Amino acid sequence: MTRRTLLAGTGLLSPLAATANLTRLPDRVVAYMETAAVELKLAGDIWRGSDLRFSTVPVENELVLKLEASTSAVKRIFLRWQGGFASGTRYLGDAWERSYGELEWRGLVPHRTLPWYFLASDGRRTSGCGVATGAGAFACWMVDAAGVSLWLDLRCGAAGVLLGGRTLDVATIHSVESREGESPFMVAHRLCHALCAKPKLPGTPLYGWNTWYYTFGKGMTAEGVLGDAHALSDLAPTRGARPFLIIDEGWGASAAGAGPWTGGGAGFPDMPGLAAAIKKAGVRPGIWVRPLYTTEAVPARWRLEGNRLQRHVPKGFAVLDPSVPEALDHVRENLRRIAGWGYELIKHDYTTFEILGRWGFQMDADLTNDGWHFADRGHTTAEIIRNFYGAIRQAAGNALLIGCNTVGHLGAGLFEMQRIGDDNGIDWDRTRRMGLNALAFRMPQHNTFFAVDADCVTLSKDVPPVMASQWLDLLAASGTPLFVSARPRELDVRMRASIRRAFETAARPQQAAEPLDWLDSATPAMWRTNSGIRKYDWFGMAGVSPLVK
Repeated sequence: MTRRTLLAGTGLLSPLAATANLTRLPDRVVAYMETAAVELKLAGDIWRGSDLRFSTVPVENELVLKLEASTSAVKRIFLRWQGGFASGTRYLGDAWERSYGELEWRGLVPHRTLPWYFLASDGRRTSGCGVATGAGAFACWMVDAAGVSLWLDLRCGAAGVLLGGRTLDVATIHSVESREGESPFMVAHRLCHALCAKPKLPGTPLYGWNTWYYTFGKGMTAEGVLGDAHALSDLAPTRGARPFLIIDEGWGASAAGAGPWTGGGAGFPDMPGLAAAIKKAGVRPGIWVRPLYTTEAVPARWRLEGNRLQRHVPKGFAVLDPSVPEALDHVRENLRRIAGWGYELIKHDYTTFEILGRWGFQMDADLTNDGWHFADRGHTTAEIIRNFYGAIRQAAGNALLIGCNTVGHLGAGLFEMQRIGDDNGIDWDRTRRMGLNALAFRMPQHNTFFAVDADCVTLSKDVPPVMASQWLDLLAASGTPLFVSARPRELDVRMRASIRRAFETAARPQQAAEPLDWLDSATPAMWRTNSGIRKYDWFGMAGVSPLVK
């Protein structure tokens, strides 16, 4: 179990051997409680200290981690493996929820947190290691010149979890090593496949329309949405999967995108009738919901503590605590109602921010602000979020689910689709930074965790037509979901023809596209698709604006 393959004369582990080595017993384990840090001592496969029993059971290319604690409030577990990587190795990690344009292969950056999994490559050989989806902890890796660390966040909110003697399935570590002729992308794809035993996939290609980037939730009506459905039906191919029209934020009774979700606002008097009319137009109806945010007068004990937020919840609004059984039942009731109206796809949004009080780019290793916990102190944040996602899955029935601002590593196996990057917006610089970067670096999760959604092709005056056409072409050829967002009546003949061609491609199942230059660029231009290698120019004469946020 302690074998190590060293590069001749260097004392360093090769990329191929180092990750495999992470499925052996670690060299050090430390438990961080609310009151002290405890160095755990190994006896067999069990690490002991205070009232803790932390088991590390190695099997082939796996390491199963479990924790028992009777009274201690456990916050984190630290695992350490000694042995560095060869000089010239590059590293890639994932993101906590959506990515925000930050994903890239980089050299050794010891303070860099690598959520969930990481890959190490010298260009010829590649290793990958990560924790399986559905873990009982938030997990991040850190790589330095002397070895690899894994930090397991077991907190309940910002407080230590009180397991009360039960055994927590913390995580299972998996690793893969490159085979002869495998590219780093192929290794990444195989790693993601190993990390998710039972993905929930949509079964048919997903494409269509989303109302967000031409309404931003303002001025929508059922009549206007139905007109968009007819326009979408006209653009869709006559054969293959039918398109979706997703009614995004703005249909509800609250102008702030909050519940109650008992019916539509003034412009949407008959939500079941609208779903039926959209279907009659030859389009599949989809809808957006923000399940934890409401203007309802809910009981005080259903509410999450406000001090987890960087700003206060406005007066008259509440964020539901998903660890409270009655609050979770309320979420189920709302989702069951929406699915019962006839909507075949439900996009649920904002819940990571609602729960942790931070966007993904603000989380780093802290995840959330100090000084709060869920009502249920006996479960970790990861467990509570996973259970919340399971409640949405159960209530939605046969409707497809899109998680947006959700933790993909905890939603895998429950959601058919995941928004993988932050909003593309209505300008090209942001689309390139958020959408293209997410598509390239989280493509290995496509059809291994779920179908990955890099967000819409936005057609606006702020997106040059040549760039919009390229983005439309890549998404259509990528095998991932393709959604367009624009006022149908504002499309010219040329753009309508481009959309028709893209929908023809998107309506057919395709193999995931591979970014060929992702080791060297955060916005890859060379892509291998079903129809061959395609090269794109993402910059043109405009270059990049330093003003885009």
